[in-house]
Amino acid sequence: MTQLTIVIPAAGASRRMGDRDKLLEVVDGQAMLRGVAERALAVSDTVIVTLPALDHPRAQVLEGLELRLIPVLDAANGMSASLRRAAEGVPGGTGGLLILPADMPDLTADDLQSVVQAFTDASGEFLVQATGADGSPGHPVIFPADLIPDFATLTGDEGARSIVKANRARLIRVALPGDHALTDLDTPDAWTLWRANNPTR
Repeated sequence: MTQLTIVIPAAGASRRMGDRDKLLEVVDGQAMLRGVAERALAVSDTVIVTLPALDHPRAQVLEGLELRLIPVLDAANGMSASLRRAAEGVPGGTGGLLILPADMPDLTADDLQSVVQAFTDASGEFLVQATGADGSPGHPVIFPADLIPDFATLTGDEGARSIVKANRARLIRVALPGDHALTDLDTPDAWTLWRANNPTR
């Protein structure tokens, strides 16, 4: 197992889905959030999941997994709230922080391992960002340990883009198959299209 800490931000309100929760949509026979968490655990034994609350239905679908669940009471302030809280909980000795969005069902454990391997090959000194097969920047992204304190400064709903931008000279990109690094499902229409293209899932 790598010494990376994986963070799955899952505290958002999923407002664009109406009365549905995108992270509880069933993919491969289980809630999407649980599948993402299982894939994270396949490449790291330190996985943090941020949640709206510890009694939220999202927490229930994660029961039985060895995860660290962190409630984010100010999640309405945007993705930055989740990332700040998660970074506070990163254990000492962590070699880097991998941010894994919870709404990307096409990312596989092999995809995550490819990104982790690139980080390891670069001696943990560089940021590593996954891209689509066409080179379009996507997720996940790994941040070296020396940049974890910068998460405390994040604001708004743009995640850690400001950290990536400020450290472009240290950025390595790794192409993943197809649109694995790009497909996120935020709306009912996006889900309908994805299910039409993936009828067996």
